Amino acid sequence: MTIEERKAFNKEFWRFLVSSILISLSACLGNVVDAIIVGNLISEDAVSAINLTRPVVQFMFTLSMLVATGAAMLVGIEIGKKDMARAAHIYTVSVGASLAIGLLLMAMGIFMPTTITGWLCDNEHLFALTHDYLRVMLIGAPAYMVVWGIDMMVGIDGSPRLVSTAIVIDNAVNLCLDIVFIKLLGWGIEGSSTATVVGHIVGILVMCRHYMYKDNHLKLALGAEKLMITMKNIISQGAPLAIASVCLTLLLFCANNIVLSSVGRTGIFAFAVCMNLLQIYNLFLAGCCRTIQSLGAIQVGKGSNEGFHLVLSKSFWFITMAMLIICTLTWIDPQFVAKLFGATTPEILEESDVALRVFALSFIPFCYIYAIMIVYKLYGHHKMALFISFALSLTVIPVLWIVSKLAPDYLWYSYLIAYVIEVLLIVIFHKMSKIKFVLPEK
Repeated sequence: MTIEERKAFNKEFWRFLVSSILISLSACLGNVVDAIIVGNLISEDAVSAINLTRPVVQFMFTLSMLVATGAAMLVGIEIGKKDMARAAHIYTVSVGASLAIGLLLMAMGIFMPTTITGWLCDNEHLFALTHDYLRVMLIGAPAYMVVWGIDMMVGIDGSPRLVSTAIVIDNAVNLCLDIVFIKLLGWGIEGSSTATVVGHIVGILVMCRHYMYKDNHLKLALGAEKLMITMKNIISQGAPLAIASVCLTLLLFCANNIVLSSVGRTGIFAFAVCMNLLQIYNLFLAGCCRTIQSLGAIQVGKGSNEGFHLVLSKSFWFITMAMLIICTLTWIDPQFVAKLFGATTPEILEESDVALRVFALSFIPFCYIYAIMIVYKLYGHHKMALFISFALSLTVIPVLWIVSKLAPDYLWYSYLIAYVIEVLLIVIFHKMSKIKFVLPEK
C-alpha cells in the first residue's frame, strides 16, 4: 500500500470501528445501567434474580437468531438478486414465525411461570423476585421476538441508522421507565421487567418508520413457495449461529445453578456483577468483531493479505488496550463496582472483591478466543471456527462443576482455567491441521 492508501485505509477503519462500538454501546449501557438502577432502588437480591432469568432471555434470543438471522441473510441475497417478491415472502414468513413463537412464550408466562422459575432458582429468598421478573418478561415475549427480528431486516434493507436510533430510544425509554415504575409507582422488580418490554415496543414503533420510505423492499406478502419449505431454508441458514447461542444458554443455566448451590445468595450476586462486567468487555469486543467482519471481509474479497492483516493488527491492538484499561480499573477498586449495583453488606462486598478481580482477568482470554474465531471464519477454516464456538461455552461447564466439587474455594477461577484449556486446545488443533493464515491473491 502507498502512504495515501494507508491513510485512506486508517480513516475507513476508524469509521467502521466507531460506528460498530456506538451500536454496541446503547445495548450494553441499557443492560448494565438497568442492573445498577434495580440494585439501588430494590435490593442486591433483585440483581441476582435478573441474572437468574438470563438463560430464558438467551433462549429467546436463540430462537430469534434461528428465525430472524437466517431470514435476514436470505432476504439480503434476494434483494441483491432484485427478486423483491421472494424477499417479501421470506420476510413475511419470518415475522409471522417470530410473532408465533412470542405468543407461545407469552402463554407459558401466563400459565406456568412458577414451573419455569423452579427450573431456574431453588433458593427461597430469590424465588419470588425471580418469578415476578420472569412472568412479566415472558408475557412480553412477542415484543422481544419482534424487535430482534425487525431490526435485522430493517438494517439489511438499507436503514441501519434507523435501527441505531431505535435501539438508543428503546434503551432510553427502558431506563427512564425503570425509575418511574420502580420508584414512583412502587411496582418493584415487575416494574423493571415492564419497562424493558415497553422499551422494546417503542423500538418496534420507531423502526416501523422504515415502512413509510418509498424505496423499502419489506412488504408483507406471501409468495407461491410453500411455508414449510421457506421455514426449512430459514432455519438451515440460521442454525450455525443458533447452535453457538444454545451453548451459551446452557452455560448461563448451568453456571447460575452451580454458583447458587455452591456459594448461595452472596455468590450469585457477585456472579451477576461479573456478568455485567462482561457486558463492558463485550462492548469493545463486539465493535472490533463487527469491524473485522465488515472491513476485513472486503479485504478478503479483494484477496489482499496486507489489507486484511492491517485490519487484524489494528483491531487486536485496540481490543488489547481496551481490555487492559477495564481490567486495571476493576483491580484498583472492585468493591466500587459492586457498590454501583447496590451491594452494601460486608459479606457480599468481600465476595465481589475476589470474584471481580478474577473475572476481570478471565475475560481477557475469552475476548481473544472469540476474535480468533471470527478470523478463522474469514480465512475459510470453518471447522476450527465451529470448534471454538462450541468450546467457548461448553468447556466452562465441566470445569466449573469439577472445581465446585473438589475445590469450592477456587470456584471463581473456573472460567480462567477453562479459557486457558481452550487456548491450548486451539494451538494443538491448529498445528495438527497445519492451518495457514494466507489469502489467495487475486
